[in-house]
Amino acid sequence: MRLVPRWALLSSGCAPAVLIAGWAVAAQLEGPGYDPATQTISALASYGAAGFWVMNVALAALGVCHLLTALGLRTAALPGRVALGAGGVTAVVVALLPPSSGGSLRHGAVAGVGFALLALWPVLAADHRGAAPWGLRPVPSFSATVLMLVSAAWFVIAMQNDGAAGVAERLVTSLQSLWPFVVVASCLRHRHVTATSSR
Repeated sequence: MRLVPRWALLSSGCAPAVLIAGWAVAAQLEGPGYDPATQTISALASYGAAGFWVMNVALAALGVCHLLTALGLRTAALPGRVALGAGGVTAVVVALLPPSSGGSLRHGAVAGVGFALLALWPVLAADHRGAAPWGLRPVPSFSATVLMLVSAAWFVIAMQNDGAAGVAERLVTSLQSLWPFVVVASCLRHRHVTATSSR
């Protein structure tokens, strides 16, 4: 089995940290006029928002984290690594295409592609051999993809019906930013357990 470098734990662990810190700080800068339950993260990243730079730097950093993790996650199947890396690229592009206060078709389209790539990468990265690390086994990988797709569907429905779009978006983005860390941690643990049992 190809080894996953320990630095991948740092890149994957930083992904949810920079995302959550970004939206928390940007929301604080925006003040009480911003409702995180109903308003999206994109509102914090839009032109004219008080936390414009904070949120867009956080999105770009998130993308770089995903790219680095995709490079280091050598035990994952190549299609999954490509999808994770491409999801990272879309996060950087989203940061480079901030929406106006009224929204942006380009921003929304790129964000949608990113959501899809990051939802599909777990199942594409799955290792169907019996001795795979837990995070790359078919059942956890498929379950992660389904959970991300369901939460993304909730986000779309909430957007169309003026529901809790902010909550839904934060759920799906949190899941998508956290799963690479879970996979890397399981790969490193698997390597440790295998090395210990072979002594």
